[in-house]
Amino acid sequence: MSEYSPGPASWRNVYGHLRQALRRRPARRPGWAVGVPVIALAAGLLFTTSATSASDVPLREDRQLQLADLIEERANRVAAAEAEVAPLEAEVAALTEALAGADAPVLAEQDRAAEHREAAGFSALRGPGLTVHLDDALRPDGVRPPGAEPDDLLVHQEDVQAVVNALWAGGAEAMTIMGERVIATSAVLCVGPVLLLHGRPYSPPYEITAIGDPAAMSDALAGSSGVQVFWEAADAYGLGYRESVEEDVSVPAYEGTSTLRSGQVPR
Repeated sequence: MSEYSPGPASWRNVYGHLRQALRRRPARRPGWAVGVPVIALAAGLLFTTSATSASDVPLREDRQLQLADLIEERANRVAAAEAEVAPLEAEVAALTEALAGADAPVLAEQDRAAEHREAAGFSALRGPGLTVHLDDALRPDGVRPPGAEPDDLLVHQEDVQAVVNALWAGGAEAMTIMGERVIATSAVLCVGPVLLLHGRPYSPPYEITAIGDPAAMSDALAGSSGVQVFWEAADAYGLGYRESVEEDVSVPAYEGTSTLRSGQVPR
């Protein structure tokens, strides 16, 4: 470090350093002066283009159209897969039956599996039961009730699931949704305004039918907090809810796959 000494020479040095610094600073400014306006202009063009696109194209409707196309495409794929699998399943069943006639262990396993087919949902059942009807709030004038949002007027996945769980809790022996047999591994999913079950889309009104004691199942529905929430929404917004006692109803056997990847014993 050099020692500072006052005098004309030192002031000349300070002045020289300042002059050099002032010369160097303008050399950097033109880049920023040009770059910042260009970036601001580009950002403005992007915002303007986005706003124009949003005003010209109904983005929400566009997504709904894409979702409807996707659901239809998946439903067609499921139907094609089922058409391909059905003859293969029949062939496997025929070969298994033929082998069982000559193989005692295979026959024993078939008999053991047959004992659980009804409980698992792979056998058709018939008897008294209860049907629950759920429907969206349909208003011909298209005017929503005061304070209602569009979602308040629709039947949702949790509404269907609440009814299904209450019917099982009420002692249901077998159940269908929209005529489709449901078992322990069946999943009820809502995608947009439709219900997906086993890969097939269904639209409201939804019908859930269960075989069992109608009175016990009706009591279970009344005691379900999820069903009570739907009743409140039905009173407020006009959603549809109705129970029908069935003296004699049939439910088909489940025809899908029984593959279970994971499970947990309830506690």
